[in-house]
Amino acid sequence: MNKDNTPAEKPKVPEGAEVLTLGAGCFWCIEAAYRQLDGVYSATSGYMGGTLANPTYEQICNGTTGHAEVVQVVYDPKKTSTEKVLSWFWELHDPTTLNRQGADVGTQYRSAIFYHNEGQKKVAEASKTAAKELFKSPIVTEITESATFYPAEKYHQDFYQQNKSKNPYCRAVITPKLKKLKLEE
Repeated sequence: MNKDNTPAEKPKVPEGAEVLTLGAGCFWCIEAAYRQLDGVYSATSGYMGGTLANPTYEQICNGTTGHAEVVQVVYDPKKTSTEKVLSWFWELHDPTTLNRQGADVGTQYRSAIFYHNEGQKKVAEASKTAAKELFKSPIVTEITESATFYPAEKYHQDFYQQNKSKNPYCRAVITPKLKKLKLEE
């Protein structure tokens, strides 16, 4: 794999667009889904919620930065709502496992909604309350005000589309998730 370790650019936010940043385990998994949703301008893998400025993937993986792997979703609120973006969030991962998604373990894989305004905070809290009916165990998702978003390295962006046929993680984890959600594999 050709690894471009240069951080990606921050996503462009068109006038009138909304931004919501979500942590749901490995960012490759949720980015692959959000890129397909109607009304989403972009889904950018990155890091948020920690103390280290300009973290690298290797630093995130050691679990000491406090950052979560996240996807910053930029969407058109005229085509999709914050409620709809969050309904996909609950479907894309297991929000009842603390700091874990499948075999991915550590605080960097925590379930988190980083809201960018008070309206999103209210919608996120209501969405979490409504989602409790979907799961047998308690939801551990944190709802936190957004902080600085650090885009992940370029090789992490659109990872699934670029690696789905050759990367075992893509074939074993992401493809089945997309299939289950009836999204393009």
